[in-house]
Amino acid sequence: MTFTLRPMHRADLDVAIAWAAAEGWQPGLGDGDSFYATDPHGFWRGELGGKPISCISAVAYNNCYGFVGFYIVHPDYRGQGYGWQTWQHALAYLGDRQMGLDGVVAQQANYQKSGFEVAYRNIRYSAQFSTLPEPQQAAAVDVVPASTLPFDELTAFDATYFPAARPTFLQHWLQQPNALAAAVVERGAIQGYGMIRPCHQGWRIGPLFATTPPVAETLLRQFLRHGYAKPCFWDIPEPNAAALALAAHYGFTPCFETARMYKNGCPNLPLEGIFGVTTLELG
Repeated sequence: MTFTLRPMHRADLDVAIAWAAAEGWQPGLGDGDSFYATDPHGFWRGELGGKPISCISAVAYNNCYGFVGFYIVHPDYRGQGYGWQTWQHALAYLGDRQMGLDGVVAQQANYQKSGFEVAYRNIRYSAQFSTLPEPQQAAAVDVVPASTLPFDELTAFDATYFPAARPTFLQHWLQQPNALAAAVVERGAIQGYGMIRPCHQGWRIGPLFATTPPVAETLLRQFLRHGYAKPCFWDIPEPNAAALALAAHYGFTPCFETARMYKNGCPNLPLEGIFGVTTLELG
């Protein structure tokens, strides 16, 4: 049988998301529309005799930056070279763009062979609450729905903490069903924003961007109230010590890790303001 790679249709992405859930990656229930709209040409699946056996995404945010995710080979077909062909196809699509990925521990050495370098670790934390702990240093500010903010201002704030502006992604991301997207505004300027959304086994926090730890905690408390009494998952860049301290204060414990890796250069991001990664699949 011949192995072929073809672009995904929107329905194919649901299969990839189901595979990611089976791997324990906890994708959000409403992530698919946001992902696919960002770059409909950046998703592929590998087929053997018409049967799907691999998938990958290589989403181009613009002509300078892209992100690789959903790199999965069905367990029955691993170690037979299909993954390598899938991988090479995705990298060819992104070309000479600067590109990132979140690599699981078992694959990091292989990614390094393709020119990716480790920048830092992202640690996933989980917790479940019956009652919220007392605040550590939450700010005495109002939290507003992100939908009430001028979209161009929100996009500009987001781009401070991400290597590229991503208006198409955010337009869909912030409208996910049953999610809560919220922001803090002081003196007419956005000081932080983020979102919590339902995933396959509870809730995922991300992004969580803030100018100060108190603003981040204020938003975090809002999200935890929204995801009350169900498991919450939160991906934190390890260099952000204030975020790790918040996680410890609220009883979160580490359950998974990846390495944020980049090829063709590493973007200079203010990691002290990235309290929560948006998504491990699209950055």
